[in-house]
Amino acid sequence: MSANLDLVRSIFADWERGDFFSSASWAHPEIELVLADGPEPGSWTGLAGMTEGARSRLSPWEYYRFVVDEYRELDDERVLAIFHRSGRGKTSGLDIGQMQAQGAHLFHVRDGKVTRWVAYFDRDRALADLGLAPQDGS
Repeated sequence: MSANLDLVRSIFADWERGDFFSSASWAHPEIELVLADGPEPGSWTGLAGMTEGARSRLSPWEYYRFVVDEYRELDDERVLAIFHRSGRGKTSGLDIGQMQAQGAHLFHVRDGKVTRWVAYFDRDRALADLGLAPQDGS
């Protein structure tokens, strides 16, 4: 297993427990976060920007969790994490499983730090953007 894959696995180990903001030691100081799709696409740069963008995606939800279904090392610098999520809307009470619950995150890693993180609300969109075949049953 590569160091890049180990790094992405460690990020998701925290996120699977709902610990999204206690550490960003894995992120390059000038990281770019791209929310590629979903309700509020956007792009942020730097650690403060990454936190702002991630909070905007997570803030409407309670008990938001990721469970990774598969990791794919695409090349020497990119790792794709394919996952499903759970959570409940703070205001609406909507279960995220009633919406698009399957997503993907693409991490660009250089010198042991994530330099770019592309978050996809829709797993199939991520696979299509990367020219990868959809998973069976998706």
